Amino acid sequence: MTDITKRRIAILGSTGSIGTQAIDVIKAHPDKFQVEVLTANTNAELLIQQAIDLKPNVVVICNEDRYDQVFSALDPLHIKVYAGAKSVGSVVQMDTVDMVLTAMVGYAGLLPTIKAIEAGKSIALANKETLVVAGELITRLAAQKGVNIYPVDSEHSAIFQCLVGEFHNPIEKIILTASGGPFRGKSQEFLATVTKAQALRHPNWTMGAKITIDSATLMNKGLEVIEAKWLFGLTADQIDVIVHPQSIVHSLVQFEDGSLKAQMGLPDMRLPIQFALGYPNRMKSTFPRFNFMDFPSLTFEQPDLKTFRNLQIAFDALKQGGNAPCIINAANEVAVDAFLHDQIGFLEISEIIDLCLAKATFVKNPTYDDYVNTDEETRRLATERIKTLV
Repeated sequence: MTDITKRRIAILGSTGSIGTQAIDVIKAHPDKFQVEVLTANTNAELLIQQAIDLKPNVVVICNEDRYDQVFSALDPLHIKVYAGAKSVGSVVQMDTVDMVLTAMVGYAGLLPTIKAIEAGKSIALANKETLVVAGELITRLAAQKGVNIYPVDSEHSAIFQCLVGEFHNPIEKIILTASGGPFRGKSQEFLATVTKAQALRHPNWTMGAKITIDSATLMNKGLEVIEAKWLFGLTADQIDVIVHPQSIVHSLVQFEDGSLKAQMGLPDMRLPIQFALGYPNRMKSTFPRFNFMDFPSLTFEQPDLKTFRNLQIAFDALKQGGNAPCIINAANEVAVDAFLHDQIGFLEISEIIDLCLAKATFVKNPTYDDYVNTDEETRRLATERIKTLV
């Protein structure tokens, strides 16, 4: 880093998969980073352990029922403790925060990201739903405030890395790679009976439960398509998806001269996390290195949009615009949660999203309040449908 001072980081969602791996990166570079804020939803035990280890200035436990437990453990260490979702939106605006890593899951990450941008904080974005739900609002606000958004998703990090030194060259298209998940090549008949345990066995990546199910349905890739549109200023026609089972080529950029640039590496989320936190510098790491001899064959195939309908639904929502991506995100969050609680089958996730996209109120030019109302309406519609399926 050009500045000799440490970059002070707020980690939103520190007890999740991205949050814990970010802490690994930060601890490996104590001369570069300092943790200023940690937040968690309900995992008070791990949040307490992290705070004792990292000595942040502030922690927030969103579940207010766990406040007393966290406060009693950390107050003797002079660590400030707050509770509730609104507190997350407040602490990201503190003067002592330089960068906010948004690793909260789902729609919950939207408001804290807005508050951080309003305060002029750099954003390391691992919460793709923020741009899916309100991409136009977020990108416009970031431009107004002069805030940089650094992608943490491995695919978007790959695109960003390919564009370093190329920002003056127009993109012809980007190609997002997908592993295909645990059910690549399977039929709808097979998917009709798959279990939660099967869906949670991702072949390449270690992730939280929600994103793992999204990967199995290909909705994760659909959300990434919408996120890419806003991160890189693209149209739906400039974004392709290709299935790459080995997860070595993380994504590609095609320029107007026909040249392709790809970013490659072993599937390890610590690398894109470290790149975002340390940008513009590449910091030394002890991560395992890729060896071509371990992967003598890299393969690519078209995604099956008929069997894995969520990817097509996401493209359709992107082309429809307005609040349609907000609708599919809310419906998906409710449906995935129902699947994880054994209330619906795997294929019914897509059915619920389709139903909500057809029934929820469409708003062509949504405001923030419209997004809030859309999210509430869609969750109600999805929940009502699930009740008929249980």
